[in-house]
Amino acid sequence: MFFLAYLALGAFAGVLAGLLGVGGGIVIVPALTVLFTAQGLPAPYIAHLALGTSLATIIFTSVSSLRAHHGRGAVDWRVVRHISAGIVTGTLTGSWVAAQMSTRSLKVFFVVFLYYVALQMLLNIRPKPSRQLPGTGAMLGVGGIIGWVSSLVGIGGGSLSVPFMVWCNMSMHNAIGTSAAIGFPIAVAGAAGYVANGLAVSQLHSWSLGFVYLPALAGIALASIITAPLGARLAHSLPVAGLKKTFALLLIVMGTKLLSDLC
Repeated sequence: MFFLAYLALGAFAGVLAGLLGVGGGIVIVPALTVLFTAQGLPAPYIAHLALGTSLATIIFTSVSSLRAHHGRGAVDWRVVRHISAGIVTGTLTGSWVAAQMSTRSLKVFFVVFLYYVALQMLLNIRPKPSRQLPGTGAMLGVGGIIGWVSSLVGIGGGSLSVPFMVWCNMSMHNAIGTSAAIGFPIAVAGAAGYVANGLAVSQLHSWSLGFVYLPALAGIALASIITAPLGARLAHSLPVAGLKKTFALLLIVMGTKLLSDLC
């Protein structure tokens, strides 16, 4: 039953990853928190397992999504090259910080982040026409911030990188495609950090590799690899603005659910 739930979650997350370049972690983390709790996994490490597993699944989802967007010429590889070093550094740092935090602290951080992203999508603020992407040094700094936050909330960075690139007047389709590529180094560095920081924890399930729960990784990755290209096709054919507003409402619902669990 749980593996079927992982497959369904992966299918949904894959579509979102291809459609909005968000990696799917925003959906995967709260869903895994519920599923891991229902399975009876160690309560003190539920959030850590959800975050680590989410980042591990995004490795596979991002590759599938970026290939589909690259095929449509929507990935700016220059941006990916300039921002990746900062992203890897920030992600590794963030995963270490997350390993030292309590489950409750991580949930609070994630709820705040969900509301922030939802508000950002609903407002849809347009940038000044003269604004452009910054130079290499600034891009490294931006990458560090995106990677650090992404590892704390278990996402592929799209919820930060897409708005940043659109703010710098990159087209929405190219921002989504480039974000899908940026998600790969975030996911690799973040997952490695969660695996390394969880290896010393003896209370974890035997099917866990550090803070990555392997059955969930297998189910989500398998389904998301199949559905991510579908989301990429939709991104180039559907009105993204309306879909972003729908997604923002979904984030508000999920954030409210997690917040009620904390009360």
